[in-house]
Amino acid sequence: PDGSIEGPFDFGPRPDAIIDATLLISSLNFAYTDFESGERFETDYLGRTWADAEALYARIHQAHLGDTPIFDGGFLASVSRPELGLIFEGSIEIPMLDERVRILNEIGAVLVERYDGCFHNLVRSCEPAAYADGNGLLERLTSEFPRFNDVSDHHGRTVVFNKLGQLCLWSLHVALSGTGTFAVSDLDHLTAFPDYILPVALEAMGILEYTDDLSYRIAGQELIDRDSDEEIEIRSHTIYATALLTDAINAIRPVDRQVVIPQVDFRLWSTYHAAFPTLRPHHLTRTTMY
Repeated sequence: PDGSIEGPFDFGPRPDAIIDATLLISSLNFAYTDFESGERFETDYLGRTWADAEALYARIHQAHLGDTPIFDGGFLASVSRPELGLIFEGSIEIPMLDERVRILNEIGAVLVERYDGCFHNLVRSCEPAAYADGNGLLERLTSEFPRFNDVSDHHGRTVVFNKLGQLCLWSLHVALSGTGTFAVSDLDHLTAFPDYILPVALEAMGILEYTDDLSYRIAGQELIDRDSDEEIEIRSHTIYATALLTDAINAIRPVDRQVVIPQVDFRLWSTYHAAFPTLRPHHLTRTTMY
């Protein structure tokens, strides 16, 4: 399995367009369930209904084909709440719309100031790696754009997640490595992408186990606070468990058919995201990081 962020939406053959789409989607890839009603964000497009992240992709694809300059830093720097609400029109107002406007305004301003308004100029100025003495794409994303700096403080210790930044690198690798345009050189340094669905998968498989109290709170859709012990531990154990699972899988696979953690992540995510509406609820945290 791969996990290209484009999914079924074709942004054309030009690598720059794929980079722009991937970076924009990565910037906004969070919070698709209304925190009050529990309703999912959905939209109708190309003859079917899309939900959650795929609904976001669909609306971006539709805006792009409709000649909205959705990838342009100048447009992003000035986009307003009404404008973005119209772009992401769906079954409900997309959750955390105000935060999405703020994120795009901040990102757009940096793109205009440093990269001639283009995501692809940013990517081409970095080493195609997570880490490269400060010049890896993940390092640059997290240092130049606060929205990608996904860290938490756990009793005085900094815990680094960087979910969206890592997913961005993996998505670019999947989409472009076959073309020779972009290939991540240190895939073995990527972790799982700790979100809402992966913990559901790991718990359903009996790999993760919640306390009775936490299970009750999740089942009741009680908000789990951002940076609380519970939220940090859910995400941390998700990363660790997926790493152990990957090691166990590779122990029984031929040497020439080893997998990396993002591949296992995608297999779990794709399977349990499809099943999750009828399986069990995921934890709810009001955050822009996943």
